[in-house]
Amino acid sequence: AISKALFPWGNGAPITEGVLGDLLKEEVRAAPLFVPLYDYYRKYGGVYNLGAGPKWFVVVSDPVAVRTMFKDDADSFSKGILTDIMEPIMGDGLIPAPKEVWAKRRPVVGAGFHGAWLKHMVSLFGDSANNLAAKLAPDAAGGKTVEIESKLYAMALDVIGKAVFNYEFNSLAEETPLIKAVYRVLRESEHRSTFPLQYWNIPGATEVVPRQKQFKADIAAINDELTELIAAAMRDRDETDLEEFEKRDYDDVDDASLLRFLVDVRGDKATGEQLRDDLMTMLIAGHETTAAVLTWTMYLLATNPEELKKAQREVDAVVADPGGAPTVEEIRRLEKTRLALAESMRLYPAPPILIRRALEDVTLPEGGMGKQITLRKGTDCFIAVWNLHRSPDLWENPDAFDPSRFTRRFQNPGIKGWNGFDPDLFTGLYPNEQSTDFAYVPFGGGQRRCAGDMFAMME
Repeated sequence: AISKALFPWGNGAPITEGVLGDLLKEEVRAAPLFVPLYDYYRKYGGVYNLGAGPKWFVVVSDPVAVRTMFKDDADSFSKGILTDIMEPIMGDGLIPAPKEVWAKRRPVVGAGFHGAWLKHMVSLFGDSANNLAAKLAPDAAGGKTVEIESKLYAMALDVIGKAVFNYEFNSLAEETPLIKAVYRVLRESEHRSTFPLQYWNIPGATEVVPRQKQFKADIAAINDELTELIAAAMRDRDETDLEEFEKRDYDDVDDASLLRFLVDVRGDKATGEQLRDDLMTMLIAGHETTAAVLTWTMYLLATNPEELKKAQREVDAVVADPGGAPTVEEIRRLEKTRLALAESMRLYPAPPILIRRALEDVTLPEGGMGKQITLRKGTDCFIAVWNLHRSPDLWENPDAFDPSRFTRRFQNPGIKGWNGFDPDLFTGLYPNEQSTDFAYVPFGGGQRRCAGDMFAMME
């Protein structure tokens, strides 16, 4: 057993035992971090202390506790270690930004995702999907096996480049040095999120460690490109009211990017550096996650042919365009397709873990724990999305791919204060945290929910 003297806060949550022993097991080391976190969750419950040596985390997998952290007491939490890790990549972009920066930027960036713009983006998604389909056609005709993930990554990068800063990556055609730099930065952000020691902060590490040297060069290359794009947009700035953007016919606009919007929207006095941070955040966060969700959805539909047929029949019935690209109105009517995506994000959430740090002492309600637990100021927390989404306490038959589950009510009185899933509260494109009472948070939840969730769902 681990000595409680090592644990600095004594918050009343169970303490995991045998972690160091588990870390020596090959199968534990080979698995992604969130897999052992699920086993501990089933053993220790919805809130537990996880530690190995000097560093401790509180792992939260209880929807009532998550609701407290994301909604009821959201101001008492920061992004914590995520900010430390992502600051060299995203600066003060929306995801890692401290509250005061976030509060200023969120309304402006959120306004960029307005209705007229999203409607225009749907045609970009259609063009990109048709572009990928054309590339895959010869392989399909020849019955070839295709490694689809990399193709979907390329497609998602093309979409985000055009949508966010009107840049043609054209990555389905070829991998340019800039595209390679973007992919390596993505890998590095993943590496930094999961590596136990922040060795890259050691003075001189970026000059000596090859991957850190490469990272420094890659960030510089991306920054140079973004700086040039921002400067060009600033040079022909044309201040416009938000109402005018809403009335715009984007089909007649040369540059319909978010960068153009952020530069032109009246009242936004963002510096070039802040714009760079916002764009970099959208490039990193809006690319890999989308590609991962599409990859897993294809896998799940391929391995559940009945569900695939339902989605195909629905597309044939609803979508008028012979090329298969739906309009915004049709997307709303593609319920089976949207539920298949929602179910894919339940089983394979991207990201599977979210991070918070308590800025003051916060008492979590008992939920399924049977007692209240007080997070002490400074506590680093993992919100284990994977655990929430796959818990037998929160979902019927949780390991099954069953998109229709989102049409049925589900409750568990054993989780005190949890309202369960109510399909009547499901009003948007996916069953967000409101209809599931924080048991389902693929885009986060509460005030810091992803600003681009509708964009991502439509894509």
